[in-house]
Amino acid sequence: MNAPSLSDDLLQQMLRAALAAREQSYAPYSRYRVGAAVLDELGRIHAGCNVENAAYPQGWCAETNALGHMIMGGGRRARAVLVAGPGPEIITPCGGCRQKLREFAQPTELLVLAADAGGVRQQWLLEQLLPASFGPDHLRSS
Repeated sequence: MNAPSLSDDLLQQMLRAALAAREQSYAPYSRYRVGAAVLDELGRIHAGCNVENAAYPQGWCAETNALGHMIMGGGRRARAVLVAGPGPEIITPCGGCRQKLREFAQPTELLVLAADAGGVRQQWLLEQLLPASFGPDHLRSS
């Protein structure tokens, strides 16, 4: 596996976007604020935050919101996602978000970065977090 590389400048831009989004989080129940930044195929960064709901399953994850912003902005492929939590534990996308990310990226190509206010703490390819995944290519007719 050859992980895609991002410049330090681009990583810092993604981190700033995710941390700024995290500040806008609506998390009155868990108080666990998350921000995410998705880098699309055109090099644009789309940010999102988690939005909780009193009916817990109805909330939105930060990655889901960032992907929605990407789609609204005309992006269709995710190159990287940076998820910023409060620390000190390393945060990764939940299972549902991993599948949502899979919809817009090849598992061997999507870089997933875990960060907090101190910077990027760890990184993976989506394939490592969602092995043997099911995706759009499974539904294409042959």
